[in-house]
Amino acid sequence: MNILVCLKQTFDTEERIVLENGHVKEDGVRFVINPYDEYAVEEALRIKEEHDGQVTLVSVGPTRFEEAIRTALAMGADEAVLGDDPALFGDEFTISKVLAAIISQRPYDLILAGNQAVDDGSGQVSVRLAEELGIPHISMATKVEVEGNKVTVHRDAEGDTEIVTGVLPMVITAQQGLNEPRYPSLIGIRKASKKPLTHVTVQDLKLSAEDLAGRINVLETYLPKPKEAGRVLSGELTDVVRELAEALHTTEKVV
Repeated sequence: MNILVCLKQTFDTEERIVLENGHVKEDGVRFVINPYDEYAVEEALRIKEEHDGQVTLVSVGPTRFEEAIRTALAMGADEAVLGDDPALFGDEFTISKVLAAIISQRPYDLILAGNQAVDDGSGQVSVRLAEELGIPHISMATKVEVEGNKVTVHRDAEGDTEIVTGVLPMVITAQQGLNEPRYPSLIGIRKASKKPLTHVTVQDLKLSAEDLAGRINVLETYLPKPKEAGRVLSGELTDVVRELAEALHTTEKVV
């Protein structure tokens, strides 16, 4: 079985976000595998161990992504492809186009990815990728069972569980709770440096400027307002309701 895992490198969730000239400052920041993608890597390895096969990592981003890729290779993935040509970078539309172009050049049965990235939280890339490839997509998986070409997925559904079946090939996105990702072993870390990592450019993928043209413009990036102490309203019920309604309208501007 050929299993592909879409991988992204993101800020460590413990890092403090600093903005400079409207952009997130990356100097001195620790980067890690996107936590949701880590679940996808682990699930790919478990399926590989159960059904035999090959796990290939696919990523689009700057050269620093290699660190996350090598970590996933040390976990047990077999090889990786990285689109680190700046011409390939862009919004969710662009990234899904690039991933589809990379994936279309190789055999695949199952594509796994994180449900979302912890930096932008859009949750769009995998859905768009499935549409580009013309294959089914199941999101927010908390359990995956593969039998032949049939897949049964338990998915998180507003606090309950929904069970969905499908036929390979398909895209599945991993939700927290799907598994417990393993730590790379010392042997795995040594082997990771020797595993194939292929770099691809816009010329390799034969993508046009129209293919790569983004559809989203970020107008402003800002930190949320610091939390303030809550207010306790007291007095007659009618007066409290009137004061609450006025505060929601004039101060919070939510009604």
